[in-house]
This record gives sequence, C-alpha cells and structure tokens, in this order.
Amino acid sequence: MANLLQFLPILLFLLIPVSSQLDQVLYPGFKDLSANNLTLNGVAEIEKNGILRLTNETSRLMGHAFYPSSFQLKNSTTGKAFSFSTSFALAIVPEYPKLGGHGLAFTIAPSKDLKALPSQYLGLLNSSDIGNFSNHLFAVEFDTVQDFEFGDINDNHVGIDINSLQSNASAPAGYFTDDSTKQNLTIKGGKPILAWVDYDSSQTLISVTLSPSSSKPKKPILSFVMDLSPLFHDTMYVGFSASTGLLASSHYILGWSFKINGPAPPLDLSSLPQLPGPKKKQTPMIIGVSVSVSVLALCVISIGIFLFWKIKNADVIEAWEHEIGPHRYSYQELKKATRGFKEKELLGQGGFGKVYKGTLPHSRTEVAVKRVSHESKQGLREFVSEIASIGRLRHRNLVQLQGWCRRRGDLLLVYDYMANGSLDKYLFDEPKIVLSWEQRFKIIKDVASGLLYLHEGYEQVVIHRDVKASNVLLDFELNGRLGDFGLARLYEHGANPSTTRVVGTLGYLAPELPRTGRATTGSDVFAFGALLLEVACGRRPIEPKALQEELVLADWIWERYKEGRILDVVDPKLNGRYDENEVMVVLKLGLICSSDNPNARPSMRQVVRYLDGEVELPHEFRKPGDISTHQEGFDEFLHSLASSSFDKMSTGSYFGNRDMDTSFPFFANSPQSLLNGRGETR
Repeated sequence: MANLLQFLPILLFLLIPVSSQLDQVLYPGFKDLSANNLTLNGVAEIEKNGILRLTNETSRLMGHAFYPSSFQLKNSTTGKAFSFSTSFALAIVPEYPKLGGHGLAFTIAPSKDLKALPSQYLGLLNSSDIGNFSNHLFAVEFDTVQDFEFGDINDNHVGIDINSLQSNASAPAGYFTDDSTKQNLTIKGGKPILAWVDYDSSQTLISVTLSPSSSKPKKPILSFVMDLSPLFHDTMYVGFSASTGLLASSHYILGWSFKINGPAPPLDLSSLPQLPGPKKKQTPMIIGVSVSVSVLALCVISIGIFLFWKIKNADVIEAWEHEIGPHRYSYQELKKATRGFKEKELLGQGGFGKVYKGTLPHSRTEVAVKRVSHESKQGLREFVSEIASIGRLRHRNLVQLQGWCRRRGDLLLVYDYMANGSLDKYLFDEPKIVLSWEQRFKIIKDVASGLLYLHEGYEQVVIHRDVKASNVLLDFELNGRLGDFGLARLYEHGANPSTTRVVGTLGYLAPELPRTGRATTGSDVFAFGALLLEVACGRRPIEPKALQEELVLADWIWERYKEGRILDVVDPKLNGRYDENEVMVVLKLGLICSSDNPNARPSMRQVVRYLDGEVELPHEFRKPGDISTHQEGFDEFLHSLASSSFDKMSTGSYFGNRDMDTSFPFFANSPQSLLNGRGETR
C-alpha cells in the first residue's frame, strides 16, 4: 500500500492531459480543462476538440488566455531574470482570405487583467499607456495587419515588443532550412505553425523561431539583445492575447509548453488537436446513356454553373457592416449605375483609384462612386478609414458618404454627386469658368465651417490630413464641401494624437509633421492657410513653372506684403473685381495659418469668426517664441514664417495630380530633384 501511495502522483500526472510544475507547463491540447488550469478573458474559449480559440470572427473584440498562477522569473537575491523557453502551435484563419485582423501575441505581463483595446492594440495595451515603462510588458506579436502608427514592416510579420506595440525588432514571417535558406510563411494562411520564443539570460538574447513542421530550425527568424531583468517583476503571468478590428480572424492556439531555465517540452503537430477543415463540396457523378438521363445531367450542370456564378459574384456581407452606418449597396447595383464603370462616366482619378458618375437604378439618384485601385497597397486601409471616419459625419459642408460595397478585390464608396466637380479646376491652368470673388469667399467660409465641425463638432476629433483645393468639391449651387477622408485620423476630445506616418501634399504639409509625426488640428489649419492663399491668388502653393522668387506662394505673398504691394498677388483673372477688405482678411489669415509655429496658428473656431467678421484680425501680434510682453506688429509676426523649404513638405497631387504618401527618407531629396519630375514616391 505504501508503494502504491508513493507512485500515486506519477499516476495522476499520466492521467491528466495537462502537466504543470513550478517552472514548467505543458498543454498538448486544451481539452477538459477547468478554470484552475487556464484563465480565459474576453471572447477566448476552449472548443470541444481541445483547441484554444482566442477570438472569433466578430469585429473589435479581444481574447486572453493566461496560466492561472504567476511564475518566478527573477532571482530574488540577484535581481537577474531567469532564462525561459516556450513553444506553441498557432493558427490564424481570417474571415476573408488574405485580409487578417488583427493578430495574436505571446505575452508576459504583471497581471492577467490587461487594461487594453482591440484592433491594432492586440488586446495588450491602450492608447494612453503605449511606451510607458510602468507597463512591464513583454510580448512577441504575430501581426497580420500593417499598422503605420506603430511602424509595422508589413502585414505578415513577427515582432518583439517591450512596453509598446512599436516593435523593438521585427521580421517578415518565415523560417530557415538546414542550409540557411530562408522560406516565407504566411501566418494568416489558416495552417498550424509552431513557434518558439527563447530568452538566454547569460547572453541577454531573445530569439523567435518559426516552422511549419514539428522540427525546430537551427537558426531563428528574429533575434534581439536585451536584458529583461529591469522589465520583469519577481513574478509575472504568462499567456496569450489576440484581437480583431474592422476585419476579423479566428486566432487559435493548438498546444503550448513553457519552461524556466531549460528548453520548453517539445510539441508534435501531428498529435495536437486539428483545425476543422473546410466543408468538402460534393461533385455529382452523373453517368447515363439514355437521352433522358443526359438531359437531366445537362440541367443539373446548368443549375450548378448558375449557382456557382451567383456565389462567385455574390457580395460578402461584412461582419462590421452594422457598426459602420452608411447603406451597403450590392456590386451589381453599382455596376449598373455606372454602366459597367465605363470610361465615359469617369469623373477623375487619384492615387487610390477612380471616381465614376452613376445613377442608382431604382431611385434615379445621381451619385459618385469611388473605386479603390487594385494596385494600391493602401487601398483596403484607406477604404476602411474612409468608411469609419466619414460614415457617421453629418454636415452640410462635407461630402456625404451614402454607402459602400466590397466584393472580393473591388472596394467601392458611394457619395453625393457634386455637379461642379473639384475647386482646383476653377483656379488653375486657365479654367473655362472663372469663379467670382463672392463665390470664392463663400467657398472658403464653407470649408472653414466643415473643418470646424471635424475639429470640434463631432463626437471625436477628426483630423482630415489632406485639405487642399482638389478635395474641395462644389455642388450644383457652388457650395463648397470638403471630401476625401481616406487619410483621416480620429481621436478622443482632450486626448493627444499619436504618432503616425507622414502623409500629405506638397505645399500643404505643416513643417512640424516630419519632426513629430503627429497630425493635429494645427496641421489641418496650416493646410487651410495654403488653401486660403491659392483661392485668393489663383495659384498653387508650390508652382514649379513659376520664377524662382515666386516658386513658393506664401514666401512670394510675404515679399509683396513687405513692399506694400500685397494686392498685386490677387488672381488677375478677377480683373480687379473683388472686395478689398475681404481679400486682405483672406491673405493675412492665410499667412497667419501658415506660421511655422503651431501655437501661433488660430483654431478653426477663431478662423470662422475672422471670416464672418465677428472679430477683426489683430493689428499687433506677439512674435512666436517671444516671451517678452512687448507687442510685435504684423510685420514682425510674419517674420516668424520660416522659408517654406521643400524639406518641410510632402510630395503630392501637383506632380501628376495624384495623392501621395511620404516617409521620412523622402525629405532628403533636393528641391531640384522634385522639380525635375522625380518627386513622386509611393
């Protein structure tokens, strides 16, 4: 009897599918686990076949799974972090092929209760604690969406994250064969992948290794040197996190092992629970020799072809449609409205696709249909951004989004039709119709009113990031409406905008953006200032064909102002027919909005009051940066406008009339290289 009691723990160990010791955990599947074996939060659940499913195909949710007890990860005497090793089998099955959302992460955290957000935050952090050392968070992300806010390298990568979602090191997903040949892996391909995360305390080396098989490659796909001792508390919780965004994926963990001061117990993919396979289509085997059977076979085949065509061309009902707001149109309805997207219906073309005129077949309503380019790498991102931002906006001076559609690779947005097109065609390149000053001044006030709503009147702060003449559209009565929200960013009132990639158009990009990477209401005001000047002068902010002294519009106006000849810059096409007081307000306000100092620019509420004549422009200004009490005059104020050099701006629509994005290396280009036609980047 004593001998039996001696071996009782070993017998229990063999009977229970989960092995757990103080320094080790082994889950060869998760079947029949209780709450004492794994702590689940959010939508995480264990399926009947023993697979841990962190998220399902629901938008904007997250799931967590942690080992219930904390691990001693530091030597309490020396404060040195222990080595550790973990191995797990993951699988990511996107709701729509090749469109992941958003990813999963192995994580070590001080708590199992993460105060986190879904989408790009992967259920790990939130917008206010990104980068805080107090997070004490270690994670290895398996990211299936390229988020420019965090500098992601692509939409299929692994990254090592320390207290932030901006990876300290990252690499495209893949593995090395025995001969050190790199092979690519698609982590959102719906197939199991084995991953190893190892930390060598003696070398302070973090390694991440991937493989599509049970054999661990000799060479990791990603390595990063960092001492985790300052990061870790004495005890930490170990587990997984995943999240979905507008697009969703099912994130699975098939098995998991973890070991302190030693290699993680191996996992065999063939012995782990298997993902449910796709339903097999039954192919009818129709064999007959009689005429009647042949006719029946032809009928069945014809019906099958018809059903296959219907399924192939059917619109996918998006899981996030109910959260977006605008009406969802069928693809066939929009195809019919635009007469098959014929070139005769083409209204314009930009960097992200084409815009067609259409007439909805039932209501006979005229609309504009924006078809996002298939070749555009930004296409889906801009499409989702435009739906999410403009979908709920309601203002008379914004182009109203009526609905949307997505069918496989076709991304479509449906807007109010603006009968008179974009403002730029009435200002530049010898327009057929010249707008009067009264019409121009009203359009300016319309755009200002729309921007004020975006900055202060909506439930969130909306930064347009692409205010310019080509994005101001005119309806039948020549009312100005701001459109194209593909680059828009949203954040809560009172919150600080996060850093992001630099985007914009030459002449409209605020000079602080390349330094800070933060788009703000002030950067929108800067672009609006450029719009004020070009509407008054009938010239682009940067005019490559102009004389050298007239190349930069703001600088040219400033020089004319110093000479007392500011009215010389007014558009000659107006033939002197304008209100001088209104023109002076527009020109001076344009220069003030163009200040290099963001703090010297007015808010859009102040701009509207100036334009409405409720408040006069001050005759004296503090020179930006001057801490004295002396009041500087308008001349001194304008001296604060630094030269609008090219290295402060982004390339844009005036080289080929295309919307362009830029990254920081672009600003090393010389002005002359831009003017020689080499300024467009993608």
